[in-house]
Amino acid sequence: MITRDLITGMIFLFQTVSGTLGNFSLLSHYLYLYFTGCKFRPTDLIIKHLTVANCLVILSKGVPQTTAALGMKHFLSDTGCKLVFYVHRVSTDVSTGTTCMLSISQAITISPRNPRWAELKAKAPKYIGSCNILCWMLNLILNAMVPVYVTGKSNDNNTTKKTDYGYCHSVNPGKFTESLYVALIFFRNILFVGFMLWASSFMIFTLYRHKQQIQYIHRTNITSRSSPESRATHSILVLVSTFVSLSTLSSIFHSCLTVLNNPSVWLVNTSALVAGSFPAVSPYVLMSHDSRVPRLCCAHTRNTESPTF
Repeated sequence: MITRDLITGMIFLFQTVSGTLGNFSLLSHYLYLYFTGCKFRPTDLIIKHLTVANCLVILSKGVPQTTAALGMKHFLSDTGCKLVFYVHRVSTDVSTGTTCMLSISQAITISPRNPRWAELKAKAPKYIGSCNILCWMLNLILNAMVPVYVTGKSNDNNTTKKTDYGYCHSVNPGKFTESLYVALIFFRNILFVGFMLWASSFMIFTLYRHKQQIQYIHRTNITSRSSPESRATHSILVLVSTFVSLSTLSSIFHSCLTVLNNPSVWLVNTSALVAGSFPAVSPYVLMSHDSRVPRLCCAHTRNTESPTF
């Protein structure tokens, strides 16, 4: 039992440390780009919000799970549990929304240069900041009921229908509320995944058509390397495919935790591990495809028209 808890704690610790380092490295990368005068892309503001949300997801779930797995069960008060769960739920939903927004924005960015898309391409960057703020505000409001069903370990009662996370309890609501909550989760995820799949299919089609067009051009310096837009699109396609896979698994586990009475420790830990996988992996996916490396990106003077933070 002690060995199993130690292994579980080490796994959560590795995920938390690697995810935190990755997301802070990505934020540091954008700070470097800002102070050295590199021009920002329209999608960069979305990625910053995504990175902040991912940091909150990892810290609000990974740190408590690690601490509980290593033997500290009563380190959070009732208020602390409510706050941690609320932050985790809000940041998870913001991460989902901004990932969807990122795929749609990139699809608009690489859309064909014709009059039908020109107006949308010109207006879309102006609304990115407002959409990000709206995403945070909506999720702060929609998850306002989450703390009601969360209690600390010290505030234990005789309720049999609850989920023990090791450091806090989540009291399951009634049957009707359970069914409604699970239905809303699936509807929201299906809606976002549908938008992501549409945007991804559009980007794949656009890249394929562009590749077919440049096959007629025989100059080596054009065909030998991909454009920055193409590399950014590949990055977002990998990110979206990773998100869809892990989000589907996470939704299944989360629904099981909501419906089942007193779920097992294995189910609780696996659900937490899957939920933290995308925030931990996403910064490495984004950085691996970013062509704006320090030695190349800032040889010129600062572009004063570049959007700031």
